[in-house]
Amino acid sequence: DAGGIELAVTALQAHPQVAGVQQDGCLAMANVCVGSDATGLAHKQRAADAGGIELVVAAMLAHPQVAGVQECGCMAMANVCSGTDAAGR
Repeated sequence: DAGGIELAVTALQAHPQVAGVQQDGCLAMANVCVGSDATGLAHKQRAADAGGIELVVAAMLAHPQVAGVQECGCMAMANVCSGTDAAGR
């Protein structure tokens, strides 16, 4: 992922009122946290540990009328929260 999780978290934290940044941060989180293999599960855990879930929820709450933020936020939540380990339950 070449630091994609950390970059997404940093962007989401730094620009909470910029809908475009929030949309792109959520999309990046969704893309990095895909998969149910060991790498995918590790990415999901890293995202959760870095506060990614809370940041995605905050983005969606801050921009309720921006369809792109809502769509990318839902994709991020679906990807980060799915899995077979304790983080995905």
